Amino acid sequence: MRLILFGPPGVGKGTQAKLLSEKFKIAHISTGDMLREAITDGTELGKKAKEVIDSGQLVSDEIMIGIIKGGLKSDKCKNGFILDGFPRTVPQAQALTNLLAELKLQIDAVINMEISDKEVIQRLGKRLMCRSCGMIFNLQIDKLAHASRCPHCNGELYQREDDKSKTVQKRLNVYLESTFPVKDYYLKLNLLKTVNAQASIDQVNRDIIILLNQS
Repeated sequence: MRLILFGPPGVGKGTQAKLLSEKFKIAHISTGDMLREAITDGTELGKKAKEVIDSGQLVSDEIMIGIIKGGLKSDKCKNGFILDGFPRTVPQAQALTNLLAELKLQIDAVINMEISDKEVIQRLGKRLMCRSCGMIFNLQIDKLAHASRCPHCNGELYQREDDKSKTVQKRLNVYLESTFPVKDYYLKLNLLKTVNAQASIDQVNRDIIILLNQS
């Protein structure tokens, strides 16, 4: 099974990707994680990406597609994958379609996770990140013993600037302008399946599985 999880920041794509990955025994491909891994490993594309990021620019579609190509060709994706965080624009979606055709692969479904802006702001307001290991936690969901320390490495937990309400609203505006049109792209390809992501994590997961079983 090959899936794309689509939706605004804070909708729960990463959480659902992990649950679906475990259930279907397929790889969870987080483009953010892949980018960080390529930079850490010092790959050719990782070095290029680091130069771009260090200069304060956004990583180009060409670099991201190259990194994703490497991931999709790896053994961990031989049974399928879930793409989380990509594509974010129509040109990226078109580039991904071309890449999959090159690799002789097809997407089975694009899960469109819908949620209100108000809920996104509330959810991200409860999100914390570890300064040491980079793991992300939610105060409401993860029930942390200490709200200031990472349960994995004891690093300091903090709220990213990206997760503060004013910044979140800007991110939602960018999503509406740049990423939302991707929905129409996959709708025309008859791949889009929509789920209400405002429900509990377990309910959203059940609803996604129902949609996949209807495929």
